[in-house]
Amino acid sequence: MSYLVLAIFPLAMIFGAIWDLTTMTIPNMLTAALAVAFLLFLPLSGLGWQDAALHAAAGGLMLVIGMAMFGFGWIGGGDAKFVAAIALWLGWSELLGYLLVASILGGALTVFLLWFRTMPLPEVLVRREWIARLHDRKAGIPYGVALGLGGLWMFQHSVWLEAAAHAA
Repeated sequence: MSYLVLAIFPLAMIFGAIWDLTTMTIPNMLTAALAVAFLLFLPLSGLGWQDAALHAAAGGLMLVIGMAMFGFGWIGGGDAKFVAAIALWLGWSELLGYLLVASILGGALTVFLLWFRTMPLPEVLVRREWIARLHDRKAGIPYGVALGLGGLWMFQHSVWLEAAAHAA
């Protein structure tokens, strides 16, 4: 079971990043599955009720902030839900570090895409719909890539990795 815990979150981060990169969306099913998996694996984490409540508070706060940012048109709705699900797993203690890492990665991604969009796209890549969409100057930034990679980076500091190591 501990190996399953070690696989679920990282695989969800990779899936969310790739899905957002190729479709500019993050499936609701992914964020819902992350929330359900958190609840299912909570007994294995070793978290007490107070710590579990802090994890829930981190997820809830990021959902509220994310939805406000979505309302202003700053991020997509999938990004808002994805960051909330990630915060649920990482908890209050890792939240600021996660937001910092994801912001740095998001800034680098944005700068790269702004540069990429100034370059001519070879014909072979124009035929790839998702690459052409990324190249479109009117398109947004698939911020789920930064959110997922930030989640992967911070997972090594999470209670989940420690709990799985003790269970193994």
